[in-house]
Amino acid sequence: MTPRRIIVIGAGMGGLAAAADLARHGHHVTVLERAAHVGGKMRQVHVGPSAIDAGPTVFTMKWVFDGLFGDAGQRLEEHVRLLPATILARHAWSQGGNLDLYADKQASAEAIAAFAGPRDADGYLAFCQRSRAIYETLRGPFIASQRPSPLDLVARVGFNRLGALWATAPFQTLSAALGDHFSDPRLIQLFGRYATYCGSSPFAAPATLMLVAHVEQDGVWRVAGGMAQVAAALANLARSQGADIRCNAHVGRIGTRAGKVCEVELSDGECLKADAVVFNGDISALGTGLLGPNLTSAAKPVRLPQRSQSAITWCVTARTRGLDLAHHSVLFSDDYRREFEAVFKDQRPPEKPTIYICAQDRDDRCQAPDHPERLLILMNAPADGDVRAYDRQTEAYARDAAWAMMEACGLQVEPSGGEITTPEGFNSLFPASGGALYGRANHGSMASFARPGARSNIAGLYLAGGSAHPGPGIPMATMSGRLAAARLLQDIEHLS
Repeated sequence: MTPRRIIVIGAGMGGLAAAADLARHGHHVTVLERAAHVGGKMRQVHVGPSAIDAGPTVFTMKWVFDGLFGDAGQRLEEHVRLLPATILARHAWSQGGNLDLYADKQASAEAIAAFAGPRDADGYLAFCQRSRAIYETLRGPFIASQRPSPLDLVARVGFNRLGALWATAPFQTLSAALGDHFSDPRLIQLFGRYATYCGSSPFAAPATLMLVAHVEQDGVWRVAGGMAQVAAALANLARSQGADIRCNAHVGRIGTRAGKVCEVELSDGECLKADAVVFNGDISALGTGLLGPNLTSAAKPVRLPQRSQSAITWCVTARTRGLDLAHHSVLFSDDYRREFEAVFKDQRPPEKPTIYICAQDRDDRCQAPDHPERLLILMNAPADGDVRAYDRQTEAYARDAAWAMMEACGLQVEPSGGEITTPEGFNSLFPASGGALYGRANHGSMASFARPGARSNIAGLYLAGGSAHPGPGIPMATMSGRLAAARLLQDIEHLS
């Protein structure tokens, strides 16, 4: 096979995975990243001398990475040190009650029995069984495969297994399905939060997302040195296969000739010839013409009503009092439905937000350090960062709401320094996204099929990242890069 010149735009998980696979097959691969560091959304914010993970904080689906590194003759463990989590998360409610979930589902069932009674504990075990069945049905035919149509998915699963496919419950909302297993509304709220893993509302997302429960039970890890080590590992893997990675390289446009990709021009005027391009950015940057009017047919942009949620985050060093935090803690509001109505219907930050906290200096012992600890504090927000200015008054409103909710759940946070990122800030980091952190919201039974596949509508232009199939999250974005590389390799003889 004649080596081709392939440009990968964006050094997020999908871009780095695609670069590793393409370089391993002998092609000349250059990765262009506009930021100073690789990782994309897996970024760090520095508060004084402290580096705080400011993006994804959970490592799951290790098999995706085992496959990527294994195909290159390497092992993930040679690059990063993974620390298995015993406590998945600690949960607290403003109306009262605390509950830990564990990697051991029997330990979780016992905790739920003490929290809500034996019937809900039995419901939890049935829920775990159901989530596993959904995951096993969809792992190969959907997650690890090129984007299917609904009919393709039926064929892949097998016409003799239509019952298993129906059991994935695409026509029932997640919140409604959880009512089949739990009577305590706090538990419905807790497990409904799985919809937010893809930036969606549990009152509109399909019950298929119950599979997230099995993903967590299959293994959750902390990463020694922080999540940025995962991005560094993928970058080192790509380089070891021959890829060149250039940071601070801002792409201005993608050039085409006769309807095919032919070059990539940087904002400083440098022009790089290309036989193919893998775009690892928000697909709306293509659809809105941000990288050239010749590319608007590449993928449909995701407009505000269809976007996933964004967030307002605070990376702080702080001392805490009251509620003992775990590495992952979730503090729930008392009206979950109203919270998602605010984000998706009213397009405004919620008055009573659920708060997620990653206490990055805590392990399974949940002990606070003897110095100000590193916290990522997150509340949901609409992805309106391209149409709304988040001024100081809005930031103060959000901070007051977040800190009030933490106090209502028994937690006092006293920051000594920090940095806020709003949807406007996320839109600046990830252009044309509006700050949507997960691409399109997964609302409705057909939403999973609305994400574009690896091959765009422009010859030689391929799509990777969380806004493409199979979706957002570290392992899914990584898989999207592998799928883009695989599709490109299939097509490559036809690009000249």
